[in-house]
Amino acid sequence: MYDFDYIRPNSLAEAQAILRSDVEPKLLAGGQTLLPTLKHRLAAHSTLIDLQGIDALHGVTIYTDAVTLGAMTRHAEVAEAPEISFTLPALSHLAGGIGDPLVRNMGTIGGSIANNDPAADYPAAVLALNATITTDRREIEADDFFDGMFTTVLAPDEIIVSISFPIPDRAGYFKLPHPASGYVTAGAFVADFGGTIRCAINGVETCVFREPGVEQAFAGGLSPQPIASIDRDPKHFNDDTFASATYRAQVLPKVVERAIANALQTD
Repeated sequence: MYDFDYIRPNSLAEAQAILRSDVEPKLLAGGQTLLPTLKHRLAAHSTLIDLQGIDALHGVTIYTDAVTLGAMTRHAEVAEAPEISFTLPALSHLAGGIGDPLVRNMGTIGGSIANNDPAADYPAAVLALNATITTDRREIEADDFFDGMFTTVLAPDEIIVSISFPIPDRAGYFKLPHPASGYVTAGAFVADFGGTIRCAINGVETCVFREPGVEQAFAGGLSPQPIASIDRDPKHFNDDTFASATYRAQVLPKVVERAIANALQTD
């Protein structure tokens, strides 16, 4: 690990000032990806800005039509909060299946979506639920946020403040996890907004994406009908030592079916 300064600001304004004046700063949320990267000397930063002490980035708020999470809300909090389990159970289910207890008690939703790992869980929920990401300077719609492998439209000095999820009529998530890490091998999150369906796929390509074929097939409402195939070219699918592109293509229809089944169970 290379040397760096560590600062824990108490306000968003303080964090902004450090972020925009330092030589090579880096925001630290849960650190579940950043810290291993630093330990292996795969990155070097002049200063780590720990966001844990900023009250404005914490908290869960339930509205009539939305659930809003502060960017520093930990996965375990989302999984265990009864108000989220009652209002948006698919989000609780997703959070409860992330990694292991250590990851869930340290990792944050803001850090997860800012990192945009192809095998992360939260990006699928953000995209399928048409969430709005609020930063310290603007609001970003989910369809415009994810920009590629480990990249988003966030500026280098931009800080996520909160994520707001519209409440659907029903929603469901299912993933095939890597047995060791819990990362997503193939996953799907589906949401029904009064017959308008949104389906997000994660773990399959280098970035989470919406699946228009599924959305059109179920226009008008989700149902337990079988899915023959996903209209997506497997040559773009991830191919690694654990799961080939061919395997991902073969299992993906069943993954979507299981996500829909989970959504229908919430009726």
